[in-house]
Amino acid sequence: MNYIKKALILFLVVSANAAFAQSGSYDKLGMQAMMKGDYKGAVAQLEKADSKTPNNPSVLKMLGYSYFQCGNFESSIETYSRLITVKPSDYSAYYYRGKARQNVANDPKESLNQMRDTFYQSAIKDFTKAIEINGEEDTQLLQNRGLAYKDYAIYKSYKIKKRVDKDACIVLFNNSVADFQKVLTVQPLRKDIISLIDYVKAQVASLK
Repeated sequence: MNYIKKALILFLVVSANAAFAQSGSYDKLGMQAMMKGDYKGAVAQLEKADSKTPNNPSVLKMLGYSYFQCGNFESSIETYSRLITVKPSDYSAYYYRGKARQNVANDPKESLNQMRDTFYQSAIKDFTKAIEINGEEDTQLLQNRGLAYKDYAIYKSYKIKKRVDKDACIVLFNNSVADFQKVLTVQPLRKDIISLIDYVKAQVASLK
């Protein structure tokens, strides 16, 4: 379980009592379902809690996360966007919204295919905002932004028509390497990150 997921669950447990008092039993049932890994059941209860108290940050956080775990990324994005409006300092909301946007971009529905570029850019902005709030010591955030830069560069590499397009891809790949190298500064023995850097550098070499 990564640090962000641990922090999220801790927050939910700590804040649950206050939320229950406002939203009745629906969010309590949703929380219980989440703790069992029943995210579909959690969504069913949390949607009811959300309709009862639409701006409750605890409910929005649980609901956004449950949508994410169910693979309903569009609803997760919408819910985390609402949470950010209510609580703009919550870095985990940007993190999960960024991951949801990246997932949509990497495996888009046909109706969203023309928006892939926007989803990649938005995911990178979300990870950047999360890093701004929580700091560059959080390797999970840096790693995910690095992956987003890599995925976006690969997507754009299929559309290269001019030298300027190739240069733009190289910039994105280099941004990816920079983030992965920051991860290695904190965790120098990460073989997965070393492999990613080698892969991205090979992609850059193939474009030159």
